[in-house]
Amino acid sequence: MAAVPAVSNEIQPPEPMVRKFRGVEKVAALILGMGQTNAARVLSHFDSDEIRMITRIAAQLGSVNAREMEAIIEEFVQQFGDGASLYGSVNEVQKLLTGVLPEDEVSDIIADVAGSSNWSIWDRIANISETAIANYIKKEHPQTAAFILSRSKPAAAAKIMNQLPPELRNQLMRRMLTIKPIVPEAARDIEKVLHEDFLLNFSGNMQADTFSRMADILNKMERDQMEAALNSLEERQPKAAEALKGLLFTFDDIINLTPRARMAIFDQINTEAIVMALKGTDQGLRQSILSTLASRTRRIIEHELASGQPAAERDVFAARREITDLALEMAGRGEIDLNPKQEGGAFLQ
Repeated sequence: MAAVPAVSNEIQPPEPMVRKFRGVEKVAALILGMGQTNAARVLSHFDSDEIRMITRIAAQLGSVNAREMEAIIEEFVQQFGDGASLYGSVNEVQKLLTGVLPEDEVSDIIADVAGSSNWSIWDRIANISETAIANYIKKEHPQTAAFILSRSKPAAAAKIMNQLPPELRNQLMRRMLTIKPIVPEAARDIEKVLHEDFLLNFSGNMQADTFSRMADILNKMERDQMEAALNSLEERQPKAAEALKGLLFTFDDIINLTPRARMAIFDQINTEAIVMALKGTDQGLRQSILSTLASRTRRIIEHELASGQPAAERDVFAARREITDLALEMAGRGEIDLNPKQEGGAFLQ
C-alpha cells in the first residue's frame, strides 16, 4: 500500500491579492519604484498638470505588493522590450484614456476627436486665417495656388482672394476656370503638404493670427487709449507689446510712407475729410501729406486750414480713422507697404 504523504498542520498564508491598476496608477507605481534620481529624470519630461495628476494618484496608491509591481513591470517590458508597434486610431486613443480620466470626460474627448477625424483638409483650412493662406499661396506656383483655391470652400476662397494683389488674383481666376482634374496621387501630395504646413504648425499660425487681430483692435482705438493699453501690456509682457507695435499703424505713421503710397491713399479721400484730418497736425506731417496732392486740391485745403475754423475732436478723429482704415485695407490687399524698408519700398500693384 502506497504511503500517504504527510499533511502539514501548518496553515499556509493566503496568496496576496493582485489588484488591477488603471493607466495612471501604473505610471505612478513605476515612478515610485524607480527611486528618487530616476523618478526625477522621468518626471522632467511631464508638464505640470501631468505631474500633479501622477503625484495625486501616487499619494493615494497605498501599498503595492511585489506581485503587483512585477505584473506592471512585466506588462511594460512585454509591450516595449522589442519596440512597440503603434497604430493611431480613435479606438486606440479611447483605450489610452480609459482609466486615466473619468468616463464622461473620455466620452467628450472621443466625440470631439471622432468628429475632427472626419474633417477634410479643406474643411480645416476654412478655419485658418485667410491672410495666412494668402501669404502662403503667393509663394506657390500659380497652378498649385489655383488648385488650392478651387478645392477650398467658396466663402473661404473669396476671403483669400480678397487678400491677393489684383494681378495675381486675376491670373488665378483665369487658371481656375480652365483647371483640369489632377491625378489622385498629386492631389494627396498637395493635401499632405498643406496638412504639414498648416495643421501641424497650427498653434504658431493661431498665435500670429491672434497678434494680427489684436493689432487690428488697437488700430481702431483712439491714440491715447492705444498707448495706455500698450503701456499696460509692456509692463507685464514686454515681448508681446514689442511684437504688437510692429503691426500697428496710426495717422502719424503716414509720414513714414513713400510719396507714392501717400498719393494712392489720399486720391481716394475727399477734400473735406483731408481738411478735418489735418487740423492740429504738426508742420512735418502736414507738408508730407500736402506734397502728394494735386495742386488745385492742395490750394483748397491750405485755404481751409488757414481760416482756422474750429473742429470737434471727435470729427478730427473720425476723419483720421477713415484714412488709416483705408491704408490698412490697401495694405491687406497688397496695394501699398506700410513698413517700407527703404525709399520706394511702398508700392502699387
